[in-house]
Amino acid sequence: MRYVPFWFDEAITEADDKSASHLTHDITTDVCIIGGGFTGLWTAINLKQTKPELDVVIIEKDLCGQGASGRNGGAMLTWSTKFGSLIKQVGLERAINLVKASEQAVHEIKAFTEKYAIDCDCRVDGTFYTASNASQQNAFQPVLDLLATHQLNAWQSVAQDKLEMTGSKANLSAIFSPHAGSVQPAKLVRGLFRVAKQLGVKIYERTKYIHYQGDETLNIKTDRGMIKANKMVFAVNAWLPKLEPQFARSVVLVSSDMVISKANPEAIKAMGLNHGAPIIDSRIFVNYYRTTTSGRLMLGKGGNYFSYANHVSKRFDQSSRYLEMMKHYWHYFFNHSSLEIERSWTGPSDRSVSGLPFFGQLKTQKNIYYGSGYSGNGVVQSYLGGNILASLILNKADKWRDCGLVNQPIAQFPVEPIRTLGAYMVRNAIRRKEYAEDLGKQAKLWDIYLSKYSGTAAKVDTLVNK
Repeated sequence: MRYVPFWFDEAITEADDKSASHLTHDITTDVCIIGGGFTGLWTAINLKQTKPELDVVIIEKDLCGQGASGRNGGAMLTWSTKFGSLIKQVGLERAINLVKASEQAVHEIKAFTEKYAIDCDCRVDGTFYTASNASQQNAFQPVLDLLATHQLNAWQSVAQDKLEMTGSKANLSAIFSPHAGSVQPAKLVRGLFRVAKQLGVKIYERTKYIHYQGDETLNIKTDRGMIKANKMVFAVNAWLPKLEPQFARSVVLVSSDMVISKANPEAIKAMGLNHGAPIIDSRIFVNYYRTTTSGRLMLGKGGNYFSYANHVSKRFDQSSRYLEMMKHYWHYFFNHSSLEIERSWTGPSDRSVSGLPFFGQLKTQKNIYYGSGYSGNGVVQSYLGGNILASLILNKADKWRDCGLVNQPIAQFPVEPIRTLGAYMVRNAIRRKEYAEDLGKQAKLWDIYLSKYSGTAAKVDTLVNK
């Protein structure tokens, strides 16, 4: 094991590691993108496909995919279950457009991987959202009714005799959408890295951004040299508050922790999980799991470690400190399985107040762009983010610039230490509430009350206005 996150360790080859090219001298470019993950790579690819003569540079402080893009759960999910939040944020018409765009994006990503022969286990097999205890049984209905009202509902109820496809008897009911799937995220990033270079994007890994100066022409300082650029993009997700302090209260950094089994294809088949559909339950801080084509099972859970002052600490690069909790849920879902956990890891998720990402230009520097706040839904949404940022950079008047997520007021979290203390108070209340519900008990009123302060943290909008 060279890298703790399983996906990245599996995707990166020794040749990739040794041949990583860093900046060796001062350069000039049209667009400099900070960050070599999904957002940065999709943006660069969009720019070069639209305007091939544009000179585009990406700098990445580590290796492309070593950040959040290469260590997430790899679930390709849409905005359909966040339709109510979208309406509140961008209005009905734009919300409808974004739900449709996110569902179409799943299939466009699959087509892209096929066109460019990216071997990343991309399987568009749909997704199951489940009720993993009795209290979650009616969680889906409000947003499904809202989607149906606007002829958007692609979800269908799963018959009781088909629940075995979720691989666990803990799931009491489920809904299914065909517009979803799973991917090996680090392999996808490395594939995008290859395609971007083929299109002419210059990528410098192990080149750390330090700061910028200038107005129309930006002088960007790195630890390897200077870059002069006409435009710059912050595509750094969890690292944005550190690099641009004006976003210090725009997101909260919280871990999503994952474990993965040893390869056991026969056990996976026996469990009914010989497909690529991710399974997500209906808790506030969800449990999610999916298989790999090599016969492994991965289980993840969000909402664990909240980083004080949004510091991207070393904890995000280590094995999960919540392994006992992960084992608890492993046995909750797979207690009769012969699968053994092989490894754990963690990663930072940049959660916004709205639960939706935000894009735009710095108010004082219109040639500097940003995209962040994916809130645990980044695989598909960063593809859309690449479209949005490319549209802004090219100054296009199109549906992406007018999608409602651009240059809008960004709701702010409380100041420290209130933010972190409050986050842990709410998190612990949610845990107590959901542990009680797992046991079929009534949660304490105080925990129910505090849990409501989680806002838009859940994957499914349970309170919607029609």
